[in-house]
Amino acid sequence: MAKTVKSRTLKLKSGRAQKKGRARLRPPSPPPPTATAPLPAPSPAAGEAPTFVLDRLWSVVNSRRTADPMLSHSARLLSRGTAKIAQKFGEEAVECLIEAACHNRRALVAESADVLYHLIVMWVDAEVRPEEVWAELRRREGVSGIAEKAARMRSLPLAFGVRSTKIP
Repeated sequence: MAKTVKSRTLKLKSGRAQKKGRARLRPPSPPPPTATAPLPAPSPAAGEAPTFVLDRLWSVVNSRRTADPMLSHSARLLSRGTAKIAQKFGEEAVECLIEAACHNRRALVAESADVLYHLIVMWVDAEVRPEEVWAELRRREGVSGIAEKAARMRSLPLAFGVRSTKIP
């Protein structure tokens, strides 16, 4: 629905006054599609939870464990060992942080996808299944983040005999 702006006189920087008549304001039209335009978010299939795409990605990466490292990027990463996988995850996480700090939304989305992919490669390497992570998230659901962290800070130092000076 277009809005109507009443007539008014505006003073320009030059000191001249300019009369503006009634004008119709329209919502901005979407930019023309380009190669860098964001794609619309795919809607999950009926009844599909958003985590299913991550579950499928985990299955694909897991199936690449035995693939030829010359043919599969996942196989190449897995063949390089845990330290290299963790290093690559860290690099992607830093790139994601940089894009967030620069308020570069499109690049943040792309780097976030890279972070999730490399996190899943790390899970496959460590034999962590997605449902284990989802269960942990469900366990934490409804618990205050402050209370949850405070509980961890009380129990972890005691378990390891360490006194922590971190603020929970």
